[in-house]
Amino acid sequence: MSNSESAPMTTLDRRGFLSAASILALAAPDLALAAAPDAYAASPFRKLADADWRKRLPAASYLVLRQEDTERPGSSALLKEHRKGTFVCLGCDLPLFKSDTKYESGTGWPSFFQAIPGAVSSKTDYKIGVARNEYHCAQCLGHQGHVFEDGPRPTGLRYCNNGVAIRFIPT
Repeated sequence: MSNSESAPMTTLDRRGFLSAASILALAAPDLALAAAPDAYAASPFRKLADADWRKRLPAASYLVLRQEDTERPGSSALLKEHRKGTFVCLGCDLPLFKSDTKYESGTGWPSFFQAIPGAVSSKTDYKIGVARNEYHCAQCLGHQGHVFEDGPRPTGLRYCNNGVAIRFIPT
């Protein structure tokens, strides 16, 4: 082949580089989660049919846990819960939060600054047009709420939870 007939050279211009970097950055959190082993993969709750969930849960809880709905702010009785104990998933009773991590965020939803290790899994949610970090119960995959980076120390996180997705067990 002569120089004029050489194979086309692929070059990566600035726009191509930024596009590729953006795609990788958006995929990175999902790739990291995919690499982590799923401790609850064999959970019987993962095998429940939608009709079974409808029978097990109150209507408002079903909409939140299984349809990723959001309860009205200020409507949860758990906003006023200040006793010592544990907040568990209403779908499967997995402990999600200890009462000493609950705080008053002023948002209208029960808020926590730390989940029990391994109790929740997260994914990126674009339902309102912006990226948000949505989290679910790791055992039954029931939608709990969203986590934001505007919480108190020591974590700086705010797990903004739907009250109809959890129940409180006092100790």
